[in-house]
Amino acid sequence: MSSTPRKRLSPTESREAAVEAARALLVESGPSAVTLKAVAGRVGRTHANLLHHFGSAGGLHTALITRMAADIVSTIRAAVLRVRAGDQDPRDVVEMTFDAFGEGGAGALVSWMILSGDTDALAPILTAIHDLVDELAEGDLPGEKPIQEQTLTLVLMALGDALMGAPMARALGLPRDKARELALDALLASKDAAAPSPC
Repeated sequence: MSSTPRKRLSPTESREAAVEAARALLVESGPSAVTLKAVAGRVGRTHANLLHHFGSAGGLHTALITRMAADIVSTIRAAVLRVRAGDQDPRDVVEMTFDAFGEGGAGALVSWMILSGDTDALAPILTAIHDLVDELAEGDLPGEKPIQEQTLTLVLMALGDALMGAPMARALGLPRDKARELALDALLASKDAAAPSPC
């Protein structure tokens, strides 16, 4: 009986496959499922092979949050620039941010890292958001709430919603997407404050 030989991957391809498998496990089963053993099984590699690439489970988690941060920031940057050009609804920025932290698993991973005491692993996402805010701050309008404040409000609301939005909305008898509506209201209010008075 012959077995199919494993495809030989370059070190970069091996790391990429492991990070993608880690992301899939995160979305399917939550942060505690993202172990070296589970990822190794998912990509058909050995635990030792992943240790070689990442050094530890913490290294894998850092690689995962780095990839997720880059993807989130890239998507949000494009959406914000389209909104500023008048080509997109500001609601889309809110939806993308909430989806990234909720359905995309970033909220669960960030919270798990904080609760595990692995706050250093948050550096990639904090740096990516900081860099994006610095870039976008150049387009702030006079009188508009600073983008740093808009970002803080939006990210914290998205993170909170990812962690307990559904049960909280249920407990209060509110629609599930109420937090998204409130985040959009806050974003639009900051824009309205910057608009010139008609008087």
